[in-house]
Amino acid sequence: MLAKQYVQLYLLAMARPSLREKIIESGVRTVHERGYAGAGVREITSDAGVPQGCFTNHFRSKEAFAATILDRYHERTQAIMEGTLRDKGRPAVERLRAYFDAITERLEAAGWRYGCLVGNMSLEVPEQSDVLRAHLVEVCRALTDAFAEAVRAGQESGEIRDDLDAGDVATFLLSAWEGAMMRMKVDRSPQPIEQFKRVIFASILAPGVKAGSQ
Repeated sequence: MLAKQYVQLYLLAMARPSLREKIIESGVRTVHERGYAGAGVREITSDAGVPQGCFTNHFRSKEAFAATILDRYHERTQAIMEGTLRDKGRPAVERLRAYFDAITERLEAAGWRYGCLVGNMSLEVPEQSDVLRAHLVEVCRALTDAFAEAVRAGQESGEIRDDLDAGDVATFLLSAWEGAMMRMKVDRSPQPIEQFKRVIFASILAPGVKAGSQ
């Protein structure tokens, strides 16, 4: 009987998200919506439904907390990347289009208001924190590498022009995509996103002159 009660209490505890987990989830939402500077500890803990003192119990600083929520946001982006950019079961261009379409669905669900947390923080924190800047560099590198892998596969299959370096194309894609999302936030409209996709897939991510054929 005692063992059964212990198991029930254990399962109940496991089913409940920890206070730290609640703060992280709240932080992702709050910082995404209000920005790093605009999201205070009071707002984050209030949204999480936990006492304000819990924040300092789990995070030594707001900077450390921001690094944690960047990791959480990136984990979700990585999951999308695995199902799209790294899905070698479909053509390279389709993988790239699937990634942009998947992110577009998330942007639409947010009413075209919040853009990308990584892009938002890249504009806001590099001058404030070398730690967060280094964190952002690693996150951007991971996405650029995934783009480059898909572009390289497309070049090898003839789907994508191969007169441009795959790494250069990947860097350009990330920069242009982040720019389109920033303009989307200003306009509160999907038009910049759709324009990005139309131009990119008609030019950079289209077949072209094969290297050495001229």
